[in-house]
Amino acid sequence: MDKILEFKQQCTKRIANNAKNKSLQDSAKLFADETLKSQYSYNFSWMGRPIIQYPQDMIAMQEIIWEVKPDLIIETGIAHGGSIIMYASLLELIGKGQVLGIDIEIREHNRIEIEKHPMFKRITMFEGSSISDEMAAKVKDYAKNYNKILVVLDSNHTHSHVLKELELYAPLVSKESYCVVFDTIVEDLPAESFPDRPWGKGNNPKTAAYEFLKTHDEFVIDKSIQNKLLITVAPDGYLKRIK
Repeated sequence: MDKILEFKQQCTKRIANNAKNKSLQDSAKLFADETLKSQYSYNFSWMGRPIIQYPQDMIAMQEIIWEVKPDLIIETGIAHGGSIIMYASLLELIGKGQVLGIDIEIREHNRIEIEKHPMFKRITMFEGSSISDEMAAKVKDYAKNYNKILVVLDSNHTHSHVLKELELYAPLVSKESYCVVFDTIVEDLPAESFPDRPWGKGNNPKTAAYEFLKTHDEFVIDKSIQNKLLITVAPDGYLKRIK
């Protein structure tokens, strides 16, 4: 057997076994629960800009981008800009592609740092609500010139907001690409975890993703990603377009 194929098959088997390993799953959940309390995800940066993500999900996004090689990555939610800079840097390595970031408010100090970054050459930013009719039309018009598109949703985490984003932007996703819904982990955390937020158990990105999937069989949850990562803020949130 070809050694490269053999290694890939071994990886696939290990990942599948992770899903059945209760001890491993429990350990991963304990780690996630404790680190979320300590704001662990705020500790990292990408090429100098804060990226509010878990390293495991950053690796998953790298793997997806390298596999899909999208012409355009659309992300709702910019914050400090670490994610869009990461995506832009990966596209720079691939040698093609643009990133479109959308945020209801791009804070001036963040805008300045993003715009002077060397990866800004592959970034466009739109300011405004991602679920407004005007923004949806603007994004669709921008995206019409791109063939292979990947979408990442990471803005307001309420059920209604994420569901609306899914309805607006998931149709832009190319076959064999992904719509990644971040922070689905909210559904799996104790109800009192977000006392100062409008989202929580029963009202979050995961409930929105489940609702969306009921009527959109062109997407499936790629369970292999969360089984590989074990620690992720997006369980059941890596949605792959299969048709």
